[in-house]
Amino acid sequence: MIDREMKTTINNWILQGKEAFLLTGARQIGKTYLIRECLKESKYDYIALNFIERPELVELFENATNAQDLLMRLSLITDKQLNKGNTIIFFDEIQEFKDIVTRIKFLVEEGSYRYIMSGSLLGVELNDLRSAPVGYLRIEDMYPLTVKEFMKAVGIKENILEMLEECYKKQQPVDEFVHKKMLDVFYLYLIVGGMPEAVAVYTQTNDLARVAAVHQKIMRLYKADFTKYETNYKLKLREIYDSMPGQLDSKNKRFKINTLGKGLNYDRVANDFLWLKDAGVAIPVYNINEPKLPLIISENRNLFKLFFSDVGILTNQYSDQVKIAILNKEKSINNGALFENVVAQELLANGFNLYYFNNKKQGELDFVIELDGKVTPLEIKSGKDYKKHSALVNVLKDKNYEIEKAYIFSEGNVETKGQKIYMPIYMIMFLKNTELKNTIYKIDLSGL
Repeated sequence: MIDREMKTTINNWILQGKEAFLLTGARQIGKTYLIRECLKESKYDYIALNFIERPELVELFENATNAQDLLMRLSLITDKQLNKGNTIIFFDEIQEFKDIVTRIKFLVEEGSYRYIMSGSLLGVELNDLRSAPVGYLRIEDMYPLTVKEFMKAVGIKENILEMLEECYKKQQPVDEFVHKKMLDVFYLYLIVGGMPEAVAVYTQTNDLARVAAVHQKIMRLYKADFTKYETNYKLKLREIYDSMPGQLDSKNKRFKINTLGKGLNYDRVANDFLWLKDAGVAIPVYNINEPKLPLIISENRNLFKLFFSDVGILTNQYSDQVKIAILNKEKSINNGALFENVVAQELLANGFNLYYFNNKKQGELDFVIELDGKVTPLEIKSGKDYKKHSALVNVLKDKNYEIEKAYIFSEGNVETKGQKIYMPIYMIMFLKNTELKNTIYKIDLSGL
């Protein structure tokens, strides 16, 4: 079994969770498999019910008048005994039933069993989940394998990862031999990506052709979803998705809406991009007007870059010859879009809101994030001239922004020059906000 960090979260819920639990994310990222494995390893009885495999479940839910009625119906369609206080009920592919939130609230209130769910946020189908009553439903987002998870999957030992993290924290160079090996693994990640089936096929066979076949299968599944929702909601999902590789190959990588058709503007296709984002197949990075806190207030939603949810899906659309050239680190290949795609994936998985900055006078910053309460620019460099970054210099010396430091991720080793911290591209896996230990704040009203 591929080691996923989400496993700890699920196991903790199995041990002590009271509210219902929903694991969501794009199709084919291993949600169902992970939940089943965690349930198997636990001491609890469980039953698994899939809304796609058993479409009659939708009617069963819809016609139930209350929690007791629903539980009686559930007991009739399963061959397993439901044991109060011990059985966990696993509902899979819940996007097939739009009103699941209301039913889950009633079931949680009834209290006989606990409920864990898996589903894909396919467009508008489960948007209401985000407004579920507090205390009834816990939602966790899952993504393709991160760089760190991939490294573990292909055999990088924990002590090596710990050593790398120590170098990151202390801003010390990595041993050159280790550094080169980690770059090799990172370049392999560019081709294999983080879809669990693709990673499993690679670790079992080392056959990139079979990995590509997995990617192609996943893309067919995605496009089948596109066809269904394009018909129902008059969306341009396939056109947008098919144009993404070319858009990312452009100079500033900003998505140009007018390439989809004459006279189109963002307002007319906003729901299309929202669908791709909510379905977990695309990652938007929005433009900000200035790199000042809070970043969200200067967000410009009609200017954005659009990355793939998994870099392996992107490189799968390249020729076999280009893939081999990437693995061989041939200088003729521009890996800028691939490096940035991985960074977008890692930042999203680590809980950051994603932005970039572009100003005619100062230039463009690839990413801007809020790191430990500070505005932090990130420059992503795939070439040898990674120490050339005029836009970053312009922003750092602008006193209006008061930026303390910036990170440059590239093939180079760890190095610090004033406000600029150079990091190997694979160390993007360590860029996280420090977890707050004390969130208690008591206002002092004495003297009023």
